[in-house]
Amino acid sequence: MTHAQSLAMNAAIPQSNGKRKARTADQSLNRFAGFGTITVLLFAFLYLPIIILVVFSFNASTTISVWEGFTFKWYWIAAHNTDLHRAALNTLLIGSVATVGSVLLAIPAALVLSGRAETGSGGKYLLILSLPLMLPEIMIAIATLILFTTIGLNLGIGNVMIAHTVFCLPFALMPILARLRGMDHRLSEAAYDLYASRWQCFRLVVLPLLAPGIVTGAMLAFIVSFDNFIITLMVSGAGGTTLPLYIYGLVKTQMTPELNAISTGVLLLSLALLSTAFVLTKGRILGVSGMSE
Repeated sequence: MTHAQSLAMNAAIPQSNGKRKARTADQSLNRFAGFGTITVLLFAFLYLPIIILVVFSFNASTTISVWEGFTFKWYWIAAHNTDLHRAALNTLLIGSVATVGSVLLAIPAALVLSGRAETGSGGKYLLILSLPLMLPEIMIAIATLILFTTIGLNLGIGNVMIAHTVFCLPFALMPILARLRGMDHRLSEAAYDLYASRWQCFRLVVLPLLAPGIVTGAMLAFIVSFDNFIITLMVSGAGGTTLPLYIYGLVKTQMTPELNAISTGVLLLSLALLSTAFVLTKGRILGVSGMSE
């Protein structure tokens, strides 16, 4: 046996052991009685209502749960609903402003926290910035309303933008900070050794490496803002109706398949955003490491 063959066999042993361990783990899971049934029921509980919602968005009946035939009528009605268009535009505008604002605040915050982590003082600041993740949303909504009322801030839809930007900050911060902590800081040191200024190092070295974290944080911030209901309900004024508030109004007044059509449109938009982020980050947004290899 040659030396190369010996190395090849030695390299193959850990792989075969790893495959054997994975196969053993799968077999140990399969030994649990009803494990497969519970898994199927779990996925059915999660996705079957969504499938039913999409199917009944093509229902010709005026009731939301009685099937009377196939039609695109409710999509046509939703497409010509001016109140829906206004609410959707408000939602997209608020989400875009909150996303840009939270990301612009999260990037310098992540840089500062990453630097303070070396001295051990970054934990308390990270805790303060992460409070919106841990506090009940109703508490944040009431506190924000009290603050705006106390200082007399009345910017209409601007109040919602400010509240969403602050609330989305930790959602944008966490992926950026995780990406920053996983970077090889020797690249920045090499840039300084090549006489790069701080701005040049940030723009040409740090920012491109942070791009996956920034995209992930921006997507999370936009989805959180797009879906927010409680804070929006508390701080919005006249003309500040968003899509969640409009859908809630439909639920309170009339339940027609138009609501299913609107929900299906929101679902398709969410899938489009997630797919875009998945492609831009090469699967890292979902932790699919194989996409980046």
